[in-house]
Formats: sequence, structure tokens, C-alpha cells
Amino acid sequence: MKAPLITVDNLCMEFEGQRILKNISFEIAEGEILGIIGRSGAGKTVLMHLMRGVEQPPTSGTIVFHVAACGTCDYLDVGSSAGKPCPRCGATLKALDVDLWNEKDEELRRRLMRRTAIMFQRTFALYGDDRVIENVLHALDDINYPQDQAINRAADLIDQVRLSHRMMHIARDLSGGEKQRVVLARQLAKEPFLLFADEPTGTLDPGTAKIVHAMLIEAAETNNMGIVVTSHFSQVIEDVANRAILLVDGSIAKLGSPKEVIAEFMKGCDDSEQFDAAELGEPVVIARDLVKRYISVDRGVVKAVNGVTFEVSTKEIFGIIGKSGAGKTTLSGIIAGLIEPTSGEINIRIGEEWVDMTKPGVEQRGRATAYIGLLHQEYDLFPHRTVLDNLTDAIGLEFPKELAMRKALVTLKMAGFTDENSKEILNRMPAQLSEGERHRVALAQVLIREPRIVILDEPTGTMDPITKIDVKHSILHAREEMDETFIVVSHDMEFVRDICDRIALMRGGKIVQIGKTADVLAILTEEERKVMTQPAA
Repeated sequence: MKAPLITVDNLCMEFEGQRILKNISFEIAEGEILGIIGRSGAGKTVLMHLMRGVEQPPTSGTIVFHVAACGTCDYLDVGSSAGKPCPRCGATLKALDVDLWNEKDEELRRRLMRRTAIMFQRTFALYGDDRVIENVLHALDDINYPQDQAINRAADLIDQVRLSHRMMHIARDLSGGEKQRVVLARQLAKEPFLLFADEPTGTLDPGTAKIVHAMLIEAAETNNMGIVVTSHFSQVIEDVANRAILLVDGSIAKLGSPKEVIAEFMKGCDDSEQFDAAELGEPVVIARDLVKRYISVDRGVVKAVNGVTFEVSTKEIFGIIGKSGAGKTTLSGIIAGLIEPTSGEINIRIGEEWVDMTKPGVEQRGRATAYIGLLHQEYDLFPHRTVLDNLTDAIGLEFPKELAMRKALVTLKMAGFTDENSKEILNRMPAQLSEGERHRVALAQVLIREPRIVILDEPTGTMDPITKIDVKHSILHAREEMDETFIVVSHDMEFVRDICDRIALMRGGKIVQIGKTADVLAILTEEERKVMTQPAA
């Protein structure tokens, strides 16, 4: 095993008297890729934040980085570089142990943090209106990289993540997988010896995720860079990690090979609850020949949705599937009333009347949007409000406190929380929740408004398999108990197969097949099956 880079010893973390992390101890070697897996709320994100040196210090325990420091300039390297000349000034690097949270020298701590980088989950953190190469140049500018060498260095980084063919594209016009590779190039610009990847591919289709996983492994090998990757998905850990840790309720339940850890993680995954087949009602959404065109600087006229026709019935769970770029998200935006179609018809039934969604105004589209809930994969919560406030005051629902709490608890249960967990999180801030918990709170934020139609855009992207089952059951319960209609946009074929009554398959902006879920899944091409089938956890 290589020399240790980080030693975590008896790390504990508490929030409001509740212990989130309990006596966590492990080491990470130089250049090692360590996977951390666990259910939502297990403590993965809290542990990563502590290792990055952000948010607040641990309640107890230490995180020690073993580095080599230059005494002449501010350069730091991995500990095995001790005794070698500094690549910046030529002075000799000396071994140094840095206690991240107890280090009195704040400047040394900042130097250390500058040698780490992070890929966030869900958000791609790019300059959307700038080109790919400009995004990487911004990152180089942040570290004061020599201007006369920056262009070549940026081009090298873009080539390293296999995006030279997208170098001049505007960032917002890239696919999700391409955006995540630009993020990786920007982080590599910092020349980190440790990269934190927090659910880096949770919202990407499985085929695209594998490309990003390969990029991460190659970046680690090329740059002698360690990686700490958290995920709910066993396939991510299997694809990327050398070793893995299973967190259960803030404790390390297993540390070992990815296969051993994943086998332990999957124990107790039960999906045995049965639901009766729903009796669907009259049509509630009717679309005819919908078209949406965009003008792109690089690609000219883009037909994101091209002549789409379909219907959705009351109480139906209707799926929209397809590869990245097929037009799914644009179509869901049109249904939600957020995007106005270029041509065609779309009508939504409110009560006994039909509303023309192509016509703006409070008596037309505005009347229907009040009854449509949308949970986008790029959802956001109010960071300085509690969960209770996010569910009530922050979205304009003015209830007496007693009713607000009761309504919030009922809705959180619908979103997959247990009765006990619902009560525990009501007064927490979003930063004190795991990503999976934040996702379910965002779903509850949609459901508490009592919509008639709920649109879910990649609803399982950041959920562990057990939470996914909870949310699947919650959706089915909501359909039974509240007569909800759901439109699900997803890459997760396992989830779609289990929950949708019918699905529409999109290719190139068109619906090429619509029908019963099993029938449509049976006609997927080999390429579609490869990129859209979520591997078993």
C-alpha cells in the first residue's frame, strides 16, 4: 500500500445534540480511490464536508493530512515527495502532518485546501454563457496560472477529459455528462492531490455515468490524485473505487473491497409491498403535434421537441424515457407551463374545464400551473430556513403552527420518510441533511401544495436503493389516496418499469413509441438499453 495521505481518527459530529458521525476511523493512501456508500442520512455528505475543511469543525476526533511542504513558497505535495525539490522554487520539500481542524496556522490550512478539489452532485457549477475553454481558463485564472501558458494548459485539460470536440461549445448547450467532464477539467486545473466527488453521476444516465467514471479513474492515475467518492449506487463504487466504506447511522459498518461492502449494503433491501392496479380516469393532458425549436449559436435551429402527440389519464403514472438530448426535459417543461411551444396544442383539464397551455395569462396557462407540481433534478431549497419553513412559509402556505406541522409530517411521510425521521428533521436546516434527504424534502415541497399533476424530472438520481423503494411506494400511495397523476421523466429503467402504467420513448425530439411499459422497454435498441438501464444495485 502507498504512503498514507489522510488519517481519520475517532471522528464524531453532532447537530443539536444528535450524533451524526460516531467514532469514524480510517486511512486513505496517496492516489487511492475510496468509495463511501450508505443510505440517505447515513452521514456521507457530513463526513466529506469535514474532510474538505468546510462548514463547521467536528465535535471530536482528528483529520490529519500527511504532506510535504515547501518552506520558501506556498507549495504543498503528497507526503512521499518529502526530500524532493519544490517544482516551483527548487527548495527542498519537508514532511509535515497537518491536523485539518486543529491547525493553528490558518494559512497552512488554506494552502492545504487549495490542493483539494470537489465535484458537486446535481449542480455543474459552470459559467453557462461561456465556452468550454473559457470555463477552464477561469479556473486557471483562479490559481494565478501564468497567462502566457494558460491557453495550452486549458487545451491539455480539455483533451484529458476527451472534450476537444466541444472546446468552443457554450457550456449551457452541453449534455449533462459533458458538463460534468468540464467540471472535472476545471478541478484538475487546480492540480489537486485529492478530489472529492459527491454523487458525481447521480443525475446522469448509466451509459454517460460510465464515461465520467472512466474519466475519474484516468485522472487519478494520470495525476497521482486520490479520490473520495460518495454514492448511493453500488455501480458507482464498483466502477471507481479501490476500497469502500459502508456508513450506517453514522458508524462504519464495513470497510473492505467494494464487492464486500456492497453485499453488506444490500442486506435488508425489501420491495415486497403490493399495490392494486389503479383504475385510470378520463384524460387530463392532451397534446397534439407539439413543436419546440431553439436557435443555438453553434448548431443553428435545434428541434428539441418535434411533432409530439400523446394523452395522460387521471391517476396515471406516465413515463417519458430516452437518451440524453432526446427532448424529455423540454417536453416536461412544456407540460408544466414553463416553456411555451413553438407550435402545436396542449390542453390540461382543471375540474371540468380544459385550459389551453399555449395561451399565457391567469385565466389560461396560469390557471393550470397552480395545480401542476414540478420537481426538477436541479431543485433547490431555501438554505437558511428549516425543513418546516421550506414546506410552509417559504412557499407561501400560511397555516397556524399546529396545522402546518401536521401537514408537513403527513407530506414528509408521503415523500418516503418514516414517522420518526419526519419529526427529527422538521427543525433542521438543509445543510444538516444528506442529499437524498434534501431530495425527498423537495418532493414533499411539491406535494404539500396538493397539485393535481406532479411532474418528476429524474426523481431517483440521488437516492439509494432502499430510499428509492420508499419513494416508489410513496408515489403509489399518493396515487391511491389523493388521486394524483404523475409524469415521470427518467433514465432509471428499473424505476420506470416498476412504477409507470405507460411510457413514451423519445428519440431526436420525437415520440417513436408509446404504450404499456413492458412493451415499450422491449423495443429499446442495444445502445438505448446500455445507456438507460440502471445496473442493479
